[in-house]
Amino acid sequence: QVQLVESGGGLVQAGGSLRLSCAASGHRFSDHVMGWFRQAPGKEREFVATVNWSGTGTHYADFVKDRFTISRDNAKNRLYLQMNSLKAEDTAVYLCAATLRYLDGLYLAEYEYDYWGQGTQVTDSS
Repeated sequence: QVQLVESGGGLVQAGGSLRLSCAASGHRFSDHVMGWFRQAPGKEREFVATVNWSGTGTHYADFVKDRFTISRDNAKNRLYLQMNSLKAEDTAVYLCAATLRYLDGLYLAEYEYDYWGQGTQVTDSS
């Protein structure tokens, strides 16, 4: 079992920045490809970004490219999402997820992930 706990969400004005963090426990962190998803009110959960086990491979949703950066620190069992140039439409609950699939893969679909955190809320305060 893997336990995931997100933090770092909050109120932010359009154009601002936030850094989300996801703390992992219960299993070796480097054994998992990790991802960030988000879910806005009344909308389906959508893929944001993914990173392979070593942090050398990443993939982003088109709507966050050049604004968000996913990274990981395997020594600290932490996943991060640096969010810059935030927009009102970025308001959502952000969830981190871990998969047991091939470690050098990059996964975009919900069903490919095995463990989920509870999420952290990011809200536009403009």
